[in-house]
Amino acid sequence: MEDPGLPPTGTPIRAPTGTPLWTPPGSQRVSPAAERLLHILLDDDSRPTPTIFTEMDTLQSEGGELEWKETARWVKFEEKVEEGADRWSKPHVSTLTLHSLMELRTCLQTGGIVLDLEGDGLPQIVEEIVDRQVSDGLVAPDLKEQIIFVLLRKHRHQTRKPIHQSLAGIGKSSSASAPTRSPQVNLSHSSASGTHHSTEDLHCRQASSLSRQHLAQSRSMNDISDTPSTDQMKNKFMKKIPRDAEASNILVGEVDFLSKPFVSFVRLAQATTLGGLTEVPVPTRFLFILLGPHGKTKSYNEIGRAIATLMVDDLFSDVAYKARDREDLIAGVDEFLDEVIVLPPGEWDPKIRIEPPKKVTSAEMRKSVLNLNELGQMNVSAGAGGEDEEFPAPHELGEELQFTGRFGGGLWLDIKRKVPWFCSDIYDGFHIQSISAVLFIYLGCITNAITFGGLLGDATDNYQGVMESFLGTALAGTVFCVFGGQPLIILSSTGPILIFEKLLYEFSKSNQIDYMELRLWIGLHSCLQCFVLVLSDASYIIKYMTRFTEEGFSSLISFIFISDAIKKMVGAWKYYPINRGFKPDSATSYRCDCLAPDQASALGFNVSAPLGDENMTLLFNLTGLDWSQLGKKECVRLGGLLVGGSCKYVPDLALMSFILFFGTFSTTVALKKFKFSRYFPTKLRSLVSDFSIMISILVFCGLDLLLELDTPKLLVPTEIKPTRPDRGWLVSPFGKNPWWWYLLSSVPALLVTILIFMDQQISAVIVNRKENKLKKGCGYHLDLFWVGVLMAVCSLLGLPWYVAATVISVAHIDSLRMESESSAPGEQPQFLGVREQRLTGILVFVLTGLSIFLAPVLQYIPMPVLYGVFLYMGVASLSGIQLWERTKLYLMPPKHQPDFPFLRHVPLRRVHLFTLVQILCLVVLWVLKSTVLAIIFPVMILGLLVVRKLLDFMFSQHDLAWLDDILPEKDKKKKEKKKAEPESDEECC
Repeated sequence: MEDPGLPPTGTPIRAPTGTPLWTPPGSQRVSPAAERLLHILLDDDSRPTPTIFTEMDTLQSEGGELEWKETARWVKFEEKVEEGADRWSKPHVSTLTLHSLMELRTCLQTGGIVLDLEGDGLPQIVEEIVDRQVSDGLVAPDLKEQIIFVLLRKHRHQTRKPIHQSLAGIGKSSSASAPTRSPQVNLSHSSASGTHHSTEDLHCRQASSLSRQHLAQSRSMNDISDTPSTDQMKNKFMKKIPRDAEASNILVGEVDFLSKPFVSFVRLAQATTLGGLTEVPVPTRFLFILLGPHGKTKSYNEIGRAIATLMVDDLFSDVAYKARDREDLIAGVDEFLDEVIVLPPGEWDPKIRIEPPKKVTSAEMRKSVLNLNELGQMNVSAGAGGEDEEFPAPHELGEELQFTGRFGGGLWLDIKRKVPWFCSDIYDGFHIQSISAVLFIYLGCITNAITFGGLLGDATDNYQGVMESFLGTALAGTVFCVFGGQPLIILSSTGPILIFEKLLYEFSKSNQIDYMELRLWIGLHSCLQCFVLVLSDASYIIKYMTRFTEEGFSSLISFIFISDAIKKMVGAWKYYPINRGFKPDSATSYRCDCLAPDQASALGFNVSAPLGDENMTLLFNLTGLDWSQLGKKECVRLGGLLVGGSCKYVPDLALMSFILFFGTFSTTVALKKFKFSRYFPTKLRSLVSDFSIMISILVFCGLDLLLELDTPKLLVPTEIKPTRPDRGWLVSPFGKNPWWWYLLSSVPALLVTILIFMDQQISAVIVNRKENKLKKGCGYHLDLFWVGVLMAVCSLLGLPWYVAATVISVAHIDSLRMESESSAPGEQPQFLGVREQRLTGILVFVLTGLSIFLAPVLQYIPMPVLYGVFLYMGVASLSGIQLWERTKLYLMPPKHQPDFPFLRHVPLRRVHLFTLVQILCLVVLWVLKSTVLAIIFPVMILGLLVVRKLLDFMFSQHDLAWLDDILPEKDKKKKEKKKAEPESDEECC
């Protein structure tokens, strides 16, 4: 085999056919190979190309017998057999030499190509391959028997044995090492990879069978079993290979009866299981055979690795399946060469195995480049450091937010879109992952219900409390998950609604207006206003909310969760202060006595504890009571006085509470990351990661139970009755307020409607992001319709109002993420999407309603543990937000900054300026939320849209495309401009 000559300096690199392998960046010329590939790949896309498992076997001698030994395999990345350690190497990226690729191209040009060969067994296939080579004059007829004999030798695979079998074989391998290796040394003086029989040996073995050719072939077939062996069937490596995979077998070896290489590329008409040929029982579709004379072992192996790497390449595998002739295959190699990136030999160590990347360019993206006639420039753009396109992929919201222009048109389309999926939304939820999601979100919901219920009780004088919060959460959440357009959204009370309720109650109290009746009419007006928004397709304005608005809103809600969790824990210091002055050595001198009121006055103590009316009579009748035996709470209740140094002593429960709080949070984070560790099998790691929240909660609940400390526990109502005794479950709409309030209530209802609309729809946009790969569609109009209905129902029952909770909804999405089960060795599991169903949401809210009956069990859960869950929700929802990735750039020197796409296209000072604007907007929103001005909070969310519009005057559309999203009208103008450019070019011509 001749080495291809190098071109003179200054000449373009060309393939042997004369087709340029590289074109200047400014040239739009497309090579004939690229045009050929375009027709091959785009003409017939009816069936998907199966995944290819590639195995490379080399011809070696073992104990004086020829055999094929497995030396490497590919599913996506390369794994080599470590000869000394007798195991597989770590998966790594294949590094090939340009010389091996050019030699492979020559092999395909001069060797045999057999496409769509019919064959049921390996002997028949091998004989047909050799016969065609003989008929084409590529092989001498007298070599046929010897080539068939070599190709039908048995195959020894590198299978991982159980440890007890490996230990048992240590003695055997050591005792058999001498006779096994000595023939290898004697039989091959020029082979670096193994040994081979001489011509005399092969003739000797075949002398008795040359007169009976058919019998000889039958005997040679016996070296390879016709059916897969037991070891092949039980090989655990099958779990890493997709079910529809097909195999390509690479056979490379040296023999001394050939004077020139024997090369054959074969594609079978139907994938066929060829017995013991392959390590795993995967049907074979492709064969590549390279037999050559002695002296070029390394060259043959590199050619074998080159074709194996091409066979697992997504684009070349498509070409191999759809190739019509030899030229199609060569065009596929040329395309591969166009994309090859050369590493200078003096700047890296070829012995280093490159770790598999976390993300690679998809085959669809590479095909789209072919379709855009940019194949010749891919190498240039890759060498320049990445994507050099002017604009990134646009942010698309889908057809759900298209303005129909018809009365209720959007709502009708939402219903038509969701009804076909209703049954699958139920049975798709029957999965073990759903159990983890239900328990996780359930604990988040009941914690939220108790927290907001308690705050509502304080704000409304118990007109709404924990009981109303539990029942309202259960009712609204269940109805929404059953009938809503996006059942992955979780409804909950929110901070802005709490502030509105507080201001409304104070207004009603100061103006002597019945709070519950006024609230009912506000809810009814808000319901009608939501219906107007739904029927007029008003949700389409959400498409003007770019990443700038989404990130500002979601960051604000995440910080609310984080700050609320920390505030609750800081409050523990007030109830359980640290005993700074306590000295353990002086414990004997500490005491606490309860003195009667008259005794305390006689001793000169100031008794100022107020007494209730119910205790006044009791006080005068307790003259014979032994006050020294009373407990601390009973003494204070009866008006006594606590005297002594240890009266204010409490155990350090605040410290224990913080241990439970941060322990739950940190353990959950660690267990979530456990999926990506190197310990234990993949399924166990995935299971631990899915149930990380529950494991953390159980561990720290057990720790609290073991120490028996009186930490604050979860208190759930045990009776179904209104928190305030003087109100019922139905609110009367008439009779308590003047009639004009029924009309005036539409004004505050407008603020509530804006708040609900913005909160609900922004949360829905975040949930429905294309990054989540949702396949069943969404329903913005249908969601808002049911939120409006629930507004009226909850107002009538005196229950809190509910809207989409961003943080809990994002946590629900994350807990239902699906990843590929059979990922290739070294390949990161592929994110497949989210388990879209209604069952988890329904179960969460049903359990919330049943929590009243689960109070005996729930009372053992410490509140700090649940606050740790709150903290995790807030922190986890911040991940993936570009705003915080850009914020961290302020603290990084440029050389240490990550390789973000926007840093390649936008100057760093412009990135910092854009980030600063976002941070300032977030600070303004936080200040407004924390003051009385929180009532205009929903209007300020709309203000973010105004700020984003003003950014068009501060930043170019190019910068905004990378840092944010281009507004729809700008995007439209950009497309129209691109369409107009070709037309103007044609006119000029």
